[in-house]
Amino acid sequence: MEKFDVVVVGAGPAGNAAAYNLARAGLSVLQLERGESPGTKNVQGAILYADALEKIIPDFRDSAPLERHVAEQRMWLLDENQTCTGVSHRDARFSQQPYNRYTIIRARFDRWFSEQVKSAGALVICETTVTGLLKDDAGKVIGVRTERAQGDILADCVILADGANALLGERAGLRPAIKAEDMALVVKEVLFLPKETLEARFNISGTQGVVIEIAGNVTHGMVGTGFLYTNKDSIAIGIGCMLGDMKRQQLTPCQLLEGLKRHSAVQPLIDGAEMKEYSAHLIPEGGYRALPQLYGEGWLVVGDSAGFVNAVHREGSNLAMTSGRIAAETLIALRQAGKPFTAANLAGYKQGLDDSFVMADLKKYQGVPELLNQNPHILDLYPRFVGDAAREILTVDGVPKRDKQKKILGELARRRSLLGLLGDAYKFWRAFR
Repeated sequence: MEKFDVVVVGAGPAGNAAAYNLARAGLSVLQLERGESPGTKNVQGAILYADALEKIIPDFRDSAPLERHVAEQRMWLLDENQTCTGVSHRDARFSQQPYNRYTIIRARFDRWFSEQVKSAGALVICETTVTGLLKDDAGKVIGVRTERAQGDILADCVILADGANALLGERAGLRPAIKAEDMALVVKEVLFLPKETLEARFNISGTQGVVIEIAGNVTHGMVGTGFLYTNKDSIAIGIGCMLGDMKRQQLTPCQLLEGLKRHSAVQPLIDGAEMKEYSAHLIPEGGYRALPQLYGEGWLVVGDSAGFVNAVHREGSNLAMTSGRIAAETLIALRQAGKPFTAANLAGYKQGLDDSFVMADLKKYQGVPELLNQNPHILDLYPRFVGDAAREILTVDGVPKRDKQKKILGELARRRSLLGLLGDAYKFWRAFR
C-alpha cells in the first residue's frame, strides 16, 4: 500500500487550504476528491473573504477567478407586500484596493485553488470516494479506504474535509450523527443577465458588486434567510431554512425559492434573466454547541465537516480556509519537531482555533441557534411589524403623527404582549451580547 504523510479528504476551501500549506512545507500529501473535478459538487452563495485567503496565498488576486468586489451590503426585511431595507451600507473605502470581499463562482474558484495545490506539490486525485478510515489495533487512524480496487492508502494523519454531511467521521465513530435541527438546506440558482443590464439595476460599475441578505416571511415562519449576490454577468439567488423546520412544514426548497423570486422587490432585479444553474446544499448551522470532537489519534477535522459556519454573519469559507490552514500549521510544526501525530500532540490544532477568530465568533453567537429554534416568531413577526409601521407612518391621510405612533405601538402590543416583548429583548441581549 502507498503511504503519505497526510491524506486530505475533500477539495473544498478547507481541504485545499490544508493541502496547499502542507505541500508547500514539503510534506507528502494526497488529496482525494469525490467530484469529477474540484468545485463540481460544491455549492456556496458565494462570498470570498480576502483576509483568510491572503494568509495562505498572499498574491491570489493576480490569478484567482474573482467575479466582483463587494461595494455594498444590503439587508432586506420582507413580507408578502413590503420591503424594508433594514441596513444598506455602501462605503467608498470598500472600492479601494485591496478589496476585502469578492463574489465568486465556486466551480471556477475551486479549480483554480486546486491548481495551486498541485503546483505546491500535492497529488490530487478526483472521482474517488473515500468509503472509510483505516485504524490499527489501538484505534489510531492510519489511512483511508477508497472505492477503487486495492484502494487502501496509509497516512500518518488524515484530515477530514469531506463537507457538511461529515459521513466519514460518523461511520468511523469519531462523531455523532448530525441532527436535522443543526443543519440548514439551501437552494440556489445562478441567473444570467447582460453585464450592462445587471450594473444598471444594481447601480454599480466596473468590478463593484452588491450583496443582499433577506429575512422575513419568505421562509414561511421557518428559521432561515435568503440572499442575492451579483457576479460579473449573473446573479446568485438562494434561500435556506433549517432542515428540521422543512421536515415539519413539508415545503419543498423549490417552492421557497420560487416564492422569493416572485416577490415584488426581487422580481424586477431578475426579470429576463436566464437560469443556467440550480443546486442545493446542506450547511451546518448548529454553531459552537454543536461542534464535534475536532482531533484524535491520527486525524483532524476542518471546515464544514467540523461545523465551522457563522450563520449570523453568513460566513463559512473564511472559517473553512482558516481551519484548514491551522490544521496544516499544526502538522508542520509537529513534523519539524519530530513529534508523532498523536491526539495529545494534535491538541495544538484546537488551541490554534481557540486563539483565532473562528472560535471567538462561534462562542460569541453560541446562543443564537437555540434562540431562533425556540422562538421562530422572531423572523416573521418583527420583519412584518417593521414593514407595517413604516407604511403607517409614511401614509399621509390627515391623521396626526402622534396618533399614528400610538396605533403602531398598540398594534405591536396586540401582536406580542408587553411581557413577550421584554422577554424577546432579553433573549436577544443574551444571544448577541
